[in-house]
Amino acid sequence: MAQSKHCRTGWEDVKLFLTLFVCTVFSPLALAKETASQTPCTVGREAFIWAAPQRPSLGQPLRVKAVAIRGIGHELIAWDPKGRKLALKVVNRGGPPENLTAEIPRPESGNYRIELLRQGKPIGCRQIVMDGSGAGPTTPREWNEESEAFYAAWVEQLFDVPLGQDLNLSSLTPLLRNPERNFLYNYADHGEDAGIDITPDCADLPYVLRAYFAWKLELPMGFRECGRGAAGAPPRCGPPTMQARSGNTRFSETSKLLMDTVHSGSARTALRDNATDYYPVELSRAALRPGTVFADPYGHVLILAKWVPQTDTRGGQLLAVDAQPDNTVSRKRFWEGTFLFANDVPDAGPGFKAFRPLVQSGGTIRPLSNAELSGGQYGTPYSIEQAHMTAEDFYARMAKLINPQGLDPVQAYEETLNALVEQLEARVGSVNNGERYVRENPHTLVSMPDGADIFQTTGPWEDYATPSRDMRLIIAMRVLSDLPQQITRHPELFLLKGRSTNAARSEVEKLHAKRIRERGITYLRSDGSEWQLTVAEILARKAALEVAYNPNDCAERRWGARPGTEEYSPCTRKAPADQEARMQTYRHWFHEGRRPPA
Repeated sequence: MAQSKHCRTGWEDVKLFLTLFVCTVFSPLALAKETASQTPCTVGREAFIWAAPQRPSLGQPLRVKAVAIRGIGHELIAWDPKGRKLALKVVNRGGPPENLTAEIPRPESGNYRIELLRQGKPIGCRQIVMDGSGAGPTTPREWNEESEAFYAAWVEQLFDVPLGQDLNLSSLTPLLRNPERNFLYNYADHGEDAGIDITPDCADLPYVLRAYFAWKLELPMGFRECGRGAAGAPPRCGPPTMQARSGNTRFSETSKLLMDTVHSGSARTALRDNATDYYPVELSRAALRPGTVFADPYGHVLILAKWVPQTDTRGGQLLAVDAQPDNTVSRKRFWEGTFLFANDVPDAGPGFKAFRPLVQSGGTIRPLSNAELSGGQYGTPYSIEQAHMTAEDFYARMAKLINPQGLDPVQAYEETLNALVEQLEARVGSVNNGERYVRENPHTLVSMPDGADIFQTTGPWEDYATPSRDMRLIIAMRVLSDLPQQITRHPELFLLKGRSTNAARSEVEKLHAKRIRERGITYLRSDGSEWQLTVAEILARKAALEVAYNPNDCAERRWGARPGTEEYSPCTRKAPADQEARMQTYRHWFHEGRRPPA
């Protein structure tokens, strides 16, 4: 009996030891798991985290976006209510600002903790309570550094399709209705996007995006009625119209009102003017973030969408989107053929600009002045530097930003040729749209405006004529042909690797003669048959393209085909004699690549 008692006592001691060991070693880990999602967020304001929908529901997908105000190389992590680290599929968009997106497919009841890490340390944190009530934390309702960074990240995701994949849509609506692209889709969680149908043109697009974002986050939105400018004077604007911040019906009314109010003159205001919707920014990667607009001096407007970094095997790119009068939305790369810059156009304030933030002051909403924006506390600082740059300096600065390591001359040529072909392919679509309109409206003559109004008007001419696009195309053709000379003028932009500038120039000239015969496009003739044109053939037709923007002309004439040739044979219509005569009068604008004052 004594021996039996001794054995029981020993076993109890072992059990006691094991219990203490387990409690000592594993209990803190269990406690950490239980409290990971409960620990209060105490990090600073270097990063911000949003969740969509704003009031998440149990079992429904929860989208998460983290935006870092500065820096790169972040990691997004999350814990569920039981303290378990989630296996997130994270998409990292490099920005600026760098932003990371993930989805929690079926959140359970309890407290979720989301963190953004830099070098293993949390710099951004948010707790999301899933209690089945549909209640969730609200977002800031003012324009500040946080909301401006979120806007840039939202724009980048909206238009972020893989390189090499075309973004060419019939309208903006499909993107806004796509939850994979639109982080704010169904943000209020009551189906508010079901009735959205928006068809902006190039000047409308930035405003519509800004208004949509403001509507979703209940931010103030304002816009001004502006003139179009006159000889020697940029456009001037009236007082801002402020809009209410809620309601789907109200947003539909707002978008219609702003599209009826704004135009290309809204973006071409003087760079020093305070009474504007936009203000100029500096030329830097941090300032030129998605959502920034580019206003060319001749009336076209683009909105920046993404920076593509330079690598050892690929040149960098700065991508933008624009809308056309026919409602199409497409993505384009920055280069001289699409971003026209000139500081000697007295009736325009061209260049990169950001939306002027609206703030609450004395019980009213007001836009900030240029002086107030100079400090940068609201995002991108006001800068006048573009006012002092020649076109050549402007493009050289941008080339250095896009490819800071410089480009091999051959690589630079191939990038430029690719950009021109993209522009030609976009024109194929525009000409096809005009042909479709004529087929659907037989015996209808499209009225042609007089003088400079051919570039800015309303109705079928605005929708289907291509004078602005063709002028940019002619300039782009000139840029490609001039690239060998660019090597001589700006050798600092190229990686010559011991070659002389003359040797590099000669190499590119030989490459140019070869490649323009290998690349080309295919367009549809009047009878629906396909016809191929090489870039060399199109370059040789530059003079014909100076008068090829009229939708009353057949497709063959619009692509510069000569009467009597096989290519021309399906053509059965051409513009009236009076319109042809006026196009000849206006030809010098296209030959010189300079639009007349409005």
